[in-house]
Amino acid sequence: MAGRSKYYVVWEGRAPGIYDSWEECQMMTEGFPGARFKAFPDQDSATRAFRGKPEDHIGILKSIAQHAPVVTNYDAFPEINQDAIAVDAACSRNPGPVEYRGVDVRTGATIFHVGPFEEGTNNIGEYLGLIHALAMLDKEGNHTRPIYTDSRTALSWIKRRGANTKLTPTPGNEPLRRVLARADAWIQSHTPQNPIMKWNTEEWGEIPADFGRK
Repeated sequence: MAGRSKYYVVWEGRAPGIYDSWEECQMMTEGFPGARFKAFPDQDSATRAFRGKPEDHIGILKSIAQHAPVVTNYDAFPEINQDAIAVDAACSRNPGPVEYRGVDVRTGATIFHVGPFEEGTNNIGEYLGLIHALAMLDKEGNHTRPIYTDSRTALSWIKRRGANTKLTPTPGNEPLRRVLARADAWIQSHTPQNPIMKWNTEEWGEIPADFGRK
């Protein structure tokens, strides 16, 4: 995610090819019927994928799109707590439609999925995902289940007990701002007890709740 270079293969889009930024990939695929694309960690793997069949590489993305759990074996990383919830957000522009979700780390099953909300940001989505998980577990009386996030910004907002966003208020993002205000009110009136941990993307790969769109 942030801080890592990626290459984006577009098999079906306005101009099929390999792109080195998400913005270019998005321009080639957003609104294009039947768009087929995926991110790769380096140019060599992207080139091999572009020369091959997209079906060999986008099965996981299809599974996500169909809301089927994607099960990943994390046994190779004993430091990962597989009983945890992982949260993540997706936002195609800044600002743009934003959604967030929480999944079970062990099974990949979706626990909650909210949005999209218009004219939001990825940071807001990451923060709302954490608050949603915290509030849900608090309501259940489960104060020991850990929560993973890959967002340092969302972690900092939890610590400061409120969002620190410069989102310009508009009629379009008013529903999102209402949800954000409720989230701020919750964190300001509760002391989170569940452990919140940073997902180690560099070593473990994308967080299990990742939407797979980058």
